[in-house]
Amino acid sequence: MKLKQLFTAATVVIVMSSSAFAVDLPTGTAADPLRVMMVPADVGGGDVTQDYKPVFDAIAKQYGVHFKLMSGESYAAVVKGLCGNQTDIAWYGPVTFGQAHEMCGAELLALDVKKGQSVYYSGIFTKKGNGIDTVIDLKGRSLAVGDTSSTSSFNFPMAMIIDAGVDPVNDIAKVILAGSHTNSIAALKEGKVDAAAASFNSWEKAVNANIIDPELFRVLVKSETIPNPPLAMNPNLSPELKAKLRHAFSDIHNHVDPEIIRGYGAKKVDRYDTTYPQEKMLAALKKLSKVTDELKAELIDKAGK
Repeated sequence: MKLKQLFTAATVVIVMSSSAFAVDLPTGTAADPLRVMMVPADVGGGDVTQDYKPVFDAIAKQYGVHFKLMSGESYAAVVKGLCGNQTDIAWYGPVTFGQAHEMCGAELLALDVKKGQSVYYSGIFTKKGNGIDTVIDLKGRSLAVGDTSSTSSFNFPMAMIIDAGVDPVNDIAKVILAGSHTNSIAALKEGKVDAAAASFNSWEKAVNANIIDPELFRVLVKSETIPNPPLAMNPNLSPELKAKLRHAFSDIHNHVDPEIIRGYGAKKVDRYDTTYPQEKMLAALKKLSKVTDELKAELIDKAGK
């Protein structure tokens, strides 16, 4: 059975199991906390749940909504967790949110905001002086990418490559599915590939931590703006609890030390925006329509050879 058929079958089973039976989700009390899961974005500390704990604890104290924090083993696991009613809140990348919305109607709760901006960027990076001056120069070269569900380390880079007239399956000599932003960047630093895809957040973190020397490496291409990775809610939560969560996340920055406000990947941010239109988020994902399930399957097969 093809990868797409397997994914479709799993989707049908999860959606049917979610909708065919009454759902008994946590209420958010101290004895019955909401289950929160983060995708493995590897931007924060070693245990990303510890980076988030102060702000979630503050929300519990200020608004009486309690949480249990977890880190997902993969992007897919976090989608299945929410859609299988095993989690109530999830922090996704934009593409992963689109998958969860399509699979089970996951609802947008909030975006993080930094310096007035609720957008971020993807990029492809390379070593200086290696003859790769534009994206089209990736023909015949090697490339590391992150998880195939990652917006900024796979989907947007692939869309940029396709828009430049490069066939990622047939034109790129070698593709390494590194599994994460950090691993993709490491593959470039270690000379395993000629170029690497990652979010600008991850790239800048690597530069600031002296992992990447900007004198040796450079940005090959930077994406257009991407809505910040969203915090999403299980659609089966009660309307009253959803409203309480929206108020809590929109207001918590007024009551705590700004240092504890964390966004996607546990990066420090200023506040949360709970008014960003869900339709606008989904519209941004349409630009990735060329990065199909068939293309992903072909790249997975290519990487395995």
